[in-house]
Parts: sequence; structure tokens; C-alpha cells
Amino acid sequence: MYRSLFARDLLSELERLQRDLSSVFEPSPSIRGISRGGYPALNVGSSPEAVEVYAFAPGLEPASIKVDLDRGVLSIAGERAPTLPEKSDEKTTLHQGERFAGRFRRVVSLPDDIDPNAVSASYRDGLLHISVKRRSATPARRIEIQ
Repeated sequence: MYRSLFARDLLSELERLQRDLSSVFEPSPSIRGISRGGYPALNVGSSPEAVEVYAFAPGLEPASIKVDLDRGVLSIAGERAPTLPEKSDEKTTLHQGERFAGRFRRVVSLPDDIDPNAVSASYRDGLLHISVKRRSATPARRIEIQ
């Protein structure tokens, strides 16, 4: 995951660092051991025709999500606004906040055979689906030496 050297929101970065360090010591259900985590959670799969990326990002406006593909690197970025309980006449104190708020960025390296001109993205019910088609494979051929 690529991160900026200079954080724009220091408190968000410190909170992220605390979450990352805490996750190292928690048992992980991942088959690969330590979970990699991050927001949004990603599922990445491939078929002979395309690479499919699913990002689970509920509560976002599609216009607030930025998807870029540059030199085989897919980047998903955006910002999720904080949501606090409705204020009443009394002051409301938040005792525990587990919903992520702030800027996010996830980066995925894609295989070399993708077609950067054949990318589609859709967002529905909190699920961002990005499909990147593969280039058609040219069969190997034997070259005769003259």
C-alpha cells in the first residue's frame, strides 16, 4: 500500500497506525496469516478474460471515489465523511467510534496483459466493481532464420 510521506491529517494517520499495530497481535482468520486490512476491503480475482476488483465501501457517494489506472497500477482513493450521532439538547459524547472516517487509498498491481483502454467501474449498494479486460493473447509463432 502506498502512503504519502506527509500526512494531511496527523490524527487520522496516528489512528491508522494504532489499528495496524493492533492487528499484528490479533489472531487472523486469513489463510495467509496476518491480515492485510485497510479501507475499503478488497477482493481481487482474475479470469482468462479480465481482472475483477471488488471494493466494499458502503456509505460513499460515487462522485467521491477516484479510480486511476497508470502503468498497471490500479488506485482507488476517496474520502468518507465522519458521521456522529444526532445532537440533542444535551451534549452527546461518543464513547466508541468504529466506523472509518477520513481519506483512504488502496493500490493494486495488475498483470502485464491488461488492456488500459478496456476498464469499467460501477458502484451499487456499497460495492465498487472494477473490471479490467485482458488483451487478447497472440499465439507464439516460430520464426525461420534465413
